[in-house]
Amino acid sequence: MWLHAWTGERSLVRRAPLPGPGQGDDDLGSAAAEVQESARSMWETLVEALPRVGAALVMVAVGWAASRGVRWVLRRAWSRRQTPSFAQVMSKVVGWLLLALVVLLAVAVTFPSVRPVDVLAGLGFFSVAIGFAFQDILENTLAGVLLLFRQPFRSGDQIEVQQRSGTVEAITIRETRLRTFDGQLVIIPNRDVYKSAIRVQTAYPVRRLEFRVGVSIDSDLTTATEVIVDAARGVDGVAPEPGPTAMVTLLGSSVVELTVWFWTDPHQFEALATSHRVMTAVKHRLDEAGIEMPAEIVALQATTSLADALRGGTARPAGARGDQQEPA
Repeated sequence: MWLHAWTGERSLVRRAPLPGPGQGDDDLGSAAAEVQESARSMWETLVEALPRVGAALVMVAVGWAASRGVRWVLRRAWSRRQTPSFAQVMSKVVGWLLLALVVLLAVAVTFPSVRPVDVLAGLGFFSVAIGFAFQDILENTLAGVLLLFRQPFRSGDQIEVQQRSGTVEAITIRETRLRTFDGQLVIIPNRDVYKSAIRVQTAYPVRRLEFRVGVSIDSDLTTATEVIVDAARGVDGVAPEPGPTAMVTLLGSSVVELTVWFWTDPHQFEALATSHRVMTAVKHRLDEAGIEMPAEIVALQATTSLADALRGGTARPAGARGDQQEPA
């Protein structure tokens, strides 16, 4: 039985037949023929695709020229109705979208088997990867587009944002350019501008300024108020409506403080110059009216140490007892 089982198992093992004479050369020849056929097929495919590739290149070139033309036309059209920053940025965005559409059409012409739906699906996955890789750039770009559409401020406005004050020079795709009042350039990312509180100093045609002036306690406050308001009203740069106002805001022990409000041009330099002229005019008119602007009176307490110091003695520190005796 062992012999029969062993012979049965051995019978299941088959060996590949050895190649006969000339059979290896036939296999090499068939492989070479397959390679030649593949190369010939690739060459024929390339030759057939050359017209489509040429047409696609022509389409891309025409699309690029068309996008440049569209950008130029839109920039000129929007410059008449919108800000220069809006016209420049949005014309670029439209031009890029038009060029991207032309490129997609060129890909569809070059590869007819590729469906536009598949291209869009691939671009969707690609855009997600790009979004993660360039998150900051895309966030700044989107914030810049939203700023241009909302237009909380424009080029030339004077604003305060991120504890920086100055004149807006431009809003680009990535950043907002701010020229400070001392002549420095500050570049703030659009996302920080969009997320921050913005004080637009030149949003309205006039702005209100104020300063305080003190008169003596025994002055006629009605006369002092009339003199101050009349002096401020006659200054060049002060808006007639609403006119200047002066009110008592503090009653001190020796000085009565009045606060003066007036409206003027919102730009930084013009506002400071008008404020200078108003304060100078108020000072002159108060002097002419004989209304005193005294300094604050400080009362000194006459202590024993002060009396000794005035008589030429030795001054003791504050809080020291004058009746303290030297130890025996």
